[in-house]
Amino acid sequence: MMVNDTEYIHQDAASRVKVLSEALPYIQKFAGRTVVVKYGGAAMKDSTLKDKVIRDVVFLSCVGLRPILVHGGGPEINTWLGKIGIEPQFKDGLRVTDAPTMEVVEMVLVGRVNKEIVAKINQAGGNAVGLCGKDGNLITARHQGQEGIGFVGEVSSVNTEILGTLVESGYIPVVSSVAADDTGQAYNINADTVAGEIAAALGAEKLILLTDTRGILENYQEPSTLIPKVDIKEARDLISRGIVAGGMIPKVTCCVRSLAQGVRAAHIIDGRIPHALLLEIFTDGGIGTMILGSQIK
Repeated sequence: MMVNDTEYIHQDAASRVKVLSEALPYIQKFAGRTVVVKYGGAAMKDSTLKDKVIRDVVFLSCVGLRPILVHGGGPEINTWLGKIGIEPQFKDGLRVTDAPTMEVVEMVLVGRVNKEIVAKINQAGGNAVGLCGKDGNLITARHQGQEGIGFVGEVSSVNTEILGTLVESGYIPVVSSVAADDTGQAYNINADTVAGEIAAALGAEKLILLTDTRGILENYQEPSTLIPKVDIKEARDLISRGIVAGGMIPKVTCCVRSLAQGVRAAHIIDGRIPHALLLEIFTDGGIGTMILGSQIK
């Protein structure tokens, strides 16, 4: 029994060394580069997955990458709306955000979810700073334009100075998707959109969206039909053909928009897989769909 245990330990150690060896070229390649991660879905709701995402983000920082975490918090917003007797409403996939709902959104995203993530990163050995779009005029918002949805916004501009200062000093910015317009009116903005616009403004190496699907699938009912790599043209074609549909359309569109503005690669990956970030960035095969800005060779 002792021999078997020793053999297992040796095999396990060899496996870890192999993974580290495979990761080394990627660590060298991406050191000093900015990676914007949109954190949401099951990876935020499951405590075990949450801890693994936090550790992955700290790992990225420790090996020389510059991670920026952008988060949503829809389920917790719904919980708090229920506590005060407000029924959550949605229109065309957007949360209807009247004035009372906006107060709850800001309280939950900025005051609770953001600070919880910051605390967990710090506990894991990182140095995190929590921000929303209002801080340092990080994000200027404008109304999304659709009638009947209240204070739902989109990104008008991004002030990169504060983010640049933080990442250059070794901090991990954690950004909630609340921002204000020029009059000070607060807006609720889709977190995917915020992540994409921040990545574009910074000229990030990567935009990574953590989702509850494996990536872009040829057949959404068959996880085995994952498309591992596409370029902008092919991604747009997948949307026009209806292969990318429903909730995946805004995610892919967000990626395409960020790539068109200079982001080098965008990734849609399954946040339900433990250590999904490290598997996508530091392994040869990756685990999701990578979208590139130019023709794949």
